[in-house]
Amino acid sequence: MTPERKEKLLTVLGKRQTGLTVVLENVFDPHNISAVMRTCDAVGVQDIYILNTRIPRHKKWGARSSSSAAKWLTIHQYDDSKACFRDLREKYDAVYTTHLSTGAKGLYELDLTGSVALVFGNEHSGVSEECREMADGNFIIPQVGIIRSLNISVACAVTLYEAYRQKSLAGHYTRYNLDHAMKQDLLRQWDLAINDNEENSVL
Repeated sequence: MTPERKEKLLTVLGKRQTGLTVVLENVFDPHNISAVMRTCDAVGVQDIYILNTRIPRHKKWGARSSSSAAKWLTIHQYDDSKACFRDLREKYDAVYTTHLSTGAKGLYELDLTGSVALVFGNEHSGVSEECREMADGNFIIPQVGIIRSLNISVACAVTLYEAYRQKSLAGHYTRYNLDHAMKQDLLRQWDLAINDNEENSVL
């Protein structure tokens, strides 16, 4: 690994946020998933959870939307909601779903400075009732138009950048969040990904 590449990768690793993740439940279109991955990488989310209880596991992502973002993320796939939430509870203090309901809070009312997992649902039916019941709360993105819904990747981007804003103001991006073992493991994985895909020119 060249010193220049190592410096670039370490700079990115220094911004990774262990206290922020996204869960995508039964999102059908792989291009939507890939667009979410790209946003996750942009704001420093390392882990992303793909929960498929009604559709088969995805075998590939829409590369055009992701710009190869999947190579830089740690992707966890589940086909059991309870198992997914059990693992989320071990790593995150709060789990919030996004669903249009009377009891939902507005996105900008949420405190996203803590350790949080954000759950987004299927393109047509949203987050399942099962996941909503296991979550700590539900939120919506404020809207004033006639069509009260956003594309899943857009909704996720809006939410993640609000989390980015709050965490940035709280100083989370100026401190190192990964432990040494995780940093070294990701450094090796990323270096291999660059070599395997001959992307040295990107970095």
